[in-house]
Amino acid sequence: MYYFSELALTLNAWEAGTAPTDSRLRPDQRLMENGRWDEANAEKQRLEEKQRLSRKKREAEAVKATEDGTPYDPYKALWFERKQDPVTKELTHIYRGGYWECKEKQDWNSCPDIF
Repeated sequence: MYYFSELALTLNAWEAGTAPTDSRLRPDQRLMENGRWDEANAEKQRLEEKQRLSRKKREAEAVKATEDGTPYDPYKALWFERKQDPVTKELTHIYRGGYWECKEKQDWNSCPDIF
């Protein structure tokens, strides 16, 4: 199907109950998989512009925080925290919990609207 391998199709298969931020729910991707190429491209452009606006907002907030002398963390992952790996000493993201509880309750209120 559209020159995707069987493995690629399986990995990208829709799954009920996932977070609304799950990349498998990307509307441009779904349109492409359904052969609606022009619509997929337009949707991809819309999503990219939304991401650019979000980045610009974070950058403006960072500038304001710097001017005010307040600490600013531009992005904080919902279910991971950035920590130093005790073995490699590299910064990495460690799961801090919460995803499976949200999935069980189907409570995705903490998820940002990325699509």
